[in-house]
Amino acid sequence: MTRTLLLWLPPLAAIDGENDARPAWLRVDDGVIVDSGQDDGWVDAWERPQDGASDDRLIALAPVADVPLRWLHYPDAAPAQAAAAARLDALKGSLGDAAALHVVAGQPADAGQAVPVAVTTHAAMTLWTGWLAAQGLTASAIIPAAATVPPPEPGALWLAEVGGEAIVRTDDRAFLSDPELDPLIAGDRSIASLDAAQMREALLLSLAAAPLDLLSGAWKPKRRWSVDPALLRLAKRLLIALVVVSLLIPVIYAIRLTSDTSRADEATVAAAKKAGVTASDAETAEAELDRRLAAAGGGPLAFSVPASALYDALRDAPGVSLKTLAHRTDGTLTTTLAAPRIDDVNQVLLALQARGYRITAQPMAGTDGQQMANVTIRAVP
Repeated sequence: MTRTLLLWLPPLAAIDGENDARPAWLRVDDGVIVDSGQDDGWVDAWERPQDGASDDRLIALAPVADVPLRWLHYPDAAPAQAAAAARLDALKGSLGDAAALHVVAGQPADAGQAVPVAVTTHAAMTLWTGWLAAQGLTASAIIPAAATVPPPEPGALWLAEVGGEAIVRTDDRAFLSDPELDPLIAGDRSIASLDAAQMREALLLSLAAAPLDLLSGAWKPKRRWSVDPALLRLAKRLLIALVVVSLLIPVIYAIRLTSDTSRADEATVAAAKKAGVTASDAETAEAELDRRLAAAGGGPLAFSVPASALYDALRDAPGVSLKTLAHRTDGTLTTTLAAPRIDDVNQVLLALQARGYRITAQPMAGTDGQQMANVTIRAVP
């Protein structure tokens, strides 16, 4: 539900004087007027709900006695240009120090439309915003009351009652009614009273699309960042969950790794048992199997293990040839390598070292001009 409280600001004379300002007010719920008065009843009418389910806003109306209105025409100007020109022309035609004046112009929807412009003072804005603050209120907009009166029929003037003020509306001005001056201003034009229902409809339309807002320029509210407590609580919970998950991932990974290692150790002990080796753990079983394989000439000390690594290295160095090859029972492989360049032999040796073998080499010159090296390769990395 959208709730709007329309509150008429007291005239400056009432704020400065000793009279107790009792402004007119009107409450609108979803575009329908539900309550109104000219007393302190707006306090109860504007009691905010605790669940925060409604979209509330406060709109203040500045009295026409202090903020009369003019409409200026710039047929050939774009809307933004017309608004800027209206502010300058209103400032030129105003009395007093320009620095003390607060000039606000609305922006027409289309080119050629009249531009509403209001002139007040910064002192008046200070009094009104201070009065609102004293009531514990903050207005989302301050609209001149004169801006809510619709334009009259051609050749006529409206006399409208708005918030306890009688407002005269011509085609280009809106000001406080004066029984003695009104006939002189009207001349041969008729002054017709605006129907109350028609005025209420125009007032509601002004709430939907304000012609101009005095809370602009130097008085435009600064944007305030607020944190929703519910979102803050949700963010804290998500952060705690993220920390818990971040800690659980390595813990679960460690548990799984320990479990997998334990299963692998059990499989090793079981395999060793089938081979006739009785051991309490995988490390003991593996050491006993290596010992038995070494005694039998197999396992990592077998000829095939270092020889396979040697042939793989020779395959990547086509210029190197194998002259001799021998294998000892301790797992050492001896070979003589020959190549046109010693760098080719080094390529093979580096490849063997990269695979974890311990290499010793003794270079020598061959009888056919080739570079040779007697090499020993430890079978166990």
